[in-house]
Amino acid sequence: MNTLIIYGSKHGTTGKCAAMLSEKIKGNVDLHDIKTTAAPDLTKYDRIVIGGSIYAGRIQKEITGFCTQNLPILKGKKIGLFICCMFPNNAEMQMNSSFPQELLNSAIAKENFGGEMLFSDMNFAEKAITKMVSKVVAKNDPTAPIKDMKQDISMILVENIHRFAQSMNNI
Repeated sequence: MNTLIIYGSKHGTTGKCAAMLSEKIKGNVDLHDIKTTAAPDLTKYDRIVIGGSIYAGRIQKEITGFCTQNLPILKGKKIGLFICCMFPNNAEMQMNSSFPQELLNSAIAKENFGGEMLFSDMNFAEKAITKMVSKVVAKNDPTAPIKDMKQDISMILVENIHRFAQSMNNI
């Protein structure tokens, strides 16, 4: 079975998660970063996994555009959807606002893979936005990962990646 994992990554965490997933999915698996080149021919694939990271409450516009442009083809495939979201209490809402309802309804697997806050890779504006969002989320969720904004934080949910792969492999 041929599988395409197509993703959008800003600082590399989603790419890292997509690579981890590709090692767990059975069959022929191709990884594709939508931000670097156009999508390959989707007709060559039985399964398509689509994922992206959440920044300021939104998934990358390239992922949104890919889903919209290819919706008729995607509806005929076995689909998996994932996000990289640092705030688990917001993950379901983020998932539902990131993908078209038709894909959400037909997806075999949907999962939050967690994420990373790589402050060392962020510019000043990204750090300021991240700090602001973290404080707002922390008010509503005391378990949220707000730190001193000087150290990188990794909260990749390896168990969720494994569960997602199992669902895709059971097709």
